[in-house]
Amino acid sequence: MDDDILAALKSVIDPELGINIVDLGLVYAAVRNTNGIDIALTMTTPACPLGEMMSEEIKLVLRDRFPDLPDVRVEIVWDPPWSPDLMSEESRRQLGM
Repeated sequence: MDDDILAALKSVIDPELGINIVDLGLVYAAVRNTNGIDIALTMTTPACPLGEMMSEEIKLVLRDRFPDLPDVRVEIVWDPPWSPDLMSEESRRQLGM
């Protein structure tokens, strides 16, 4: 995973939980290549209605941060399924876990 991309993605907040998508463990891949940036993202549940909105916000954030890599692709994936074990200690603490 690309640390610069992850740092930029920390500004994308899950609107339901109020925690950034990196600390929630929703970002499964963040890769910079010659054609742009590829992101693999999951949701906390397949029924989450926010996938498209979060994908668009990710694209905006990354295009702003990396203007030389405007081709940002976000794929929503379900395997492996998300679990609270993927969250950072800080995000677990914020949610009282």
